[in-house]
Amino acid sequence: MTAELVRGQNHPLPHTRLEIRVSAGEPVVAGATLGDEDGTVAGPDRIAHPGSPALPGLEVSRQAAADHRLAVDLDALPGTVHRVTVLLALPGGAGGATRFGALPAPFVAVTALDGTGVAGYTITGLDTESAVAALELYRRQGAWKVRAVGQGYAGGLAEMLADQGVARPAELAATILEAVASGASRTVAAPPARTAEGDRARHGAALTASGAPGDTSPTAPAATPAPSPAPTTPVPPAPTGPISYAHPRRAASATPPPPAGTDAGPAARPEPAHPAEPGRPAAPVAGDATGWSMDERLYNQVWGMFEDLARTTAAYRSAVDFAESRMDQELDRVLSDPRSRIGSAGDTARATARARRDELTARAREALDRDLAQLTAESEVVEPALPVAYAGWDNPVWHGYRVPREAPMAVRLGDLHLPESPGLRIPMLVRLPLERGLWVDSGRSGSEAALAMDDAQLRRLAMDTAVLHAARLIAVHPAGEYAVHVIDPAGSAAASLAPLTASGAPAAPPATGPGGVASVLTRLTERVELVRMAVSGGATDALPPGLDTAGQLLIVNDFPHGFDDRAVTQLRYLADEGPSVGVHLLLVADREDARAYGPVLDPLWRSLLRLTPVPDDHLADPWVGHAWTYEPPRLPPGSGILGDVLARAVDARTNWRR
Repeated sequence: MTAELVRGQNHPLPHTRLEIRVSAGEPVVAGATLGDEDGTVAGPDRIAHPGSPALPGLEVSRQAAADHRLAVDLDALPGTVHRVTVLLALPGGAGGATRFGALPAPFVAVTALDGTGVAGYTITGLDTESAVAALELYRRQGAWKVRAVGQGYAGGLAEMLADQGVARPAELAATILEAVASGASRTVAAPPARTAEGDRARHGAALTASGAPGDTSPTAPAATPAPSPAPTTPVPPAPTGPISYAHPRRAASATPPPPAGTDAGPAARPEPAHPAEPGRPAAPVAGDATGWSMDERLYNQVWGMFEDLARTTAAYRSAVDFAESRMDQELDRVLSDPRSRIGSAGDTARATARARRDELTARAREALDRDLAQLTAESEVVEPALPVAYAGWDNPVWHGYRVPREAPMAVRLGDLHLPESPGLRIPMLVRLPLERGLWVDSGRSGSEAALAMDDAQLRRLAMDTAVLHAARLIAVHPAGEYAVHVIDPAGSAAASLAPLTASGAPAAPPATGPGGVASVLTRLTERVELVRMAVSGGATDALPPGLDTAGQLLIVNDFPHGFDDRAVTQLRYLADEGPSVGVHLLLVADREDARAYGPVLDPLWRSLLRLTPVPDDHLADPWVGHAWTYEPPRLPPGSGILGDVLARAVDARTNWRR
């Protein structure tokens, strides 16, 4: 039975291999320090944090997240370590909370590797603190215990580190937060929390009468969904019947009623249940999630599949680790006894330990395969049912494309998959309007696909990929509500840009040369400044009559070549301030090419969502932090669908202007 601790209370630890689980409601930084008998931390090499996540006997998360799992092996800690202190800190940043008092009380739990609870602690009483020492594992007379600490620090991470005797704590705190900020650009953002009005609000870039951008969703950062218990038991029970395709966590909650006075239409009403025929499993259903419209239900279902795959893979990996650890312990016991070290007894003990490991691993894989079969069956019915905003370019839905009357709630930017299930692809859906710009990395990311290409091929493919992203963003917005601008300083991307320029989608021909670059950047920068001042001053009625209030997408090729210091400053400004007033960047660049600018461009890279033109495992989920392989969008060979879609979108825009 799990012990519920209060501040200052301690509890014995029955195991030496443990997991520490953190649930905070919003993204926090989790780390741990290794202290001596007095609690003093000898130096930076005794601190596990996102920039240095692994130490002997200790591993922490590589990013800020609402939920964390820290792995601790007390037997593997250095002999001089007597305390392991778990630290939580707020990462700060735009829109982030700056004090724990504004968040739900964090919860920290200590569990065995099989998920059995040992102790839990809800950290209450926090107010202005932005960092907290949550709990500590400490050694007394050879035995380990856990103590609930809950000591908060209004001075943040630096003050907390200084309290533990760390030298130069401010520098170390800055290093940790820098690593967190860098990791944020690699994370797939979780879907935002549902508001009282739901997701029926218009997500356009036009200004409302109140002066706020047309997106009426809340401006607070999205909370990561509360985790459902992950199945970490290493030996799951075998099924006794056919596979069930029901998803209790996603389907148990009823679809909320639409707001009073509205009619969401037939598609918004829950579909009737589909009972299985006797002896056959129930068939998976597209739209098997909550929502007021089919698009919203499909969006929530895709995110449910993404979370399910993340958690079932985490359970499998945990079970495999447990099996390996158990085998190692059994072999250590055999080898520690000189009588069984050699001879038939030793061989038998080794074979028995390996057989147990293989059995546990096989049963874990069996459980994973059952879950994968369930998710694959669901994917096979969901993928064909997706609307154009969520559909792959090979989906037949594009052949019936019509320009929408309102912007969708999200857009697909590619696919994600894990190495345990490379054939199961989860659509990568990102909410609209974009909260940050996009960066298509044209450099050598380290993936095998990138290493197999020369520089020219990789840059051409990066620009081709950016054009596909831009074409989808144009296609999913209503006529006249999305404008595209292109900067190509050297004119080197003409071939890739041909589908856009031939259709007339950009507002003007691609800008080239220093004069063209300066003209476009100055015009968009002035637009952002003007609209921001009007919105903050509540004077949107005073905006010039001819001001284009449509969303703006700026495609920038081959950055930073051909950009002077002024242009670089303007791009940084657009990246930081543009999304709030409907101006978004789509940058095609190799970060290595920007080394001449030093660290001045680091904030720019961190403010953009990095995508790649080739498969690469650089993205992480917000639940367990797996490294997911990102698959960029691709057109079917020989397909003319891109030109057809762009032609229809431009025709609709022309008719709208008339």
